[in-house]
Amino acid sequence: MTNLLIHSMTEFWDIILGTLHAAEVRNIAEIGAEFGGTTQHLAAYARATGGSLTSIDPAPKQVFLDWAQATPEVRHVPLPSLEAMPSLGDIDAWVIDGDHNYYTVFNELRIAGELAQRDGRPLLAFLHDVSWPTGRRDMYYAPERIPAEHRHPYSTDRGCTLDRADLLPPGHGFRGDGHFAWALHEGGPRNGVLTAVEDFMAQGRAAGTKLAYAHVPAVFGLGILFDAGAPWAEAVANLVFPWHDNALLATLEQNRLRNYLAVIEWQDRERDRLSA
Repeated sequence: MTNLLIHSMTEFWDIILGTLHAAEVRNIAEIGAEFGGTTQHLAAYARATGGSLTSIDPAPKQVFLDWAQATPEVRHVPLPSLEAMPSLGDIDAWVIDGDHNYYTVFNELRIAGELAQRDGRPLLAFLHDVSWPTGRRDMYYAPERIPAEHRHPYSTDRGCTLDRADLLPPGHGFRGDGHFAWALHEGGPRNGVLTAVEDFMAQGRAAGTKLAYAHVPAVFGLGILFDAGAPWAEAVANLVFPWHDNALLATLEQNRLRNYLAVIEWQDRERDRLSA
């Protein structure tokens, strides 16, 4: 199903690249290796600026491992993000595109914020999948890694669709077909990537930390979270805020998703008809 739908963080590369330059980033940590796309762009940036890329992924493809081993500016950490992050240091920017659920993302941001404070660096994070379908609904690649008290009831064979909080019957809708699971219900507390970002920002405000956030509503959503007091904050804001909640992009994304979901629905109906 994914062959019909652009889904990569690479689609945002011009925005990401401009932000990296504006913030004078050198050392980058990436959560979730997407070899052939964003990862190679980040490595090229690190090479050009004399920086480094740390790529965190517990089980990347072999082609990535071979490439990383042959690329001096890239270091691969083969652990889940929440285990790997505390050992890192001097990170200028985080690219978060791993497991798209509240517990993981909130704690990734928490650790990134703690490391930034420890190292005297302003926080800068790029987050993918902050829009539908994971903005307000947890997705689990590895449900067993989420503590039971933080994990919503989920399904590996039921799919989601727009304008519906519950999941469709098994074998219908936008689904993982065993590759990932959806939380059974959309919305509510501690559910989804965008909810994690909002709660992290609220916690920061309560502690006196000034954070800014831009939301690019396309290709499942790009979130750019940064320290509003950073020396480069104004330059980054001027670059990213014209994209923030852009109405035209949001309309195009809705149209794209509805067309894609219509294709899935047609495929599912045809499958059911042939198997009847």
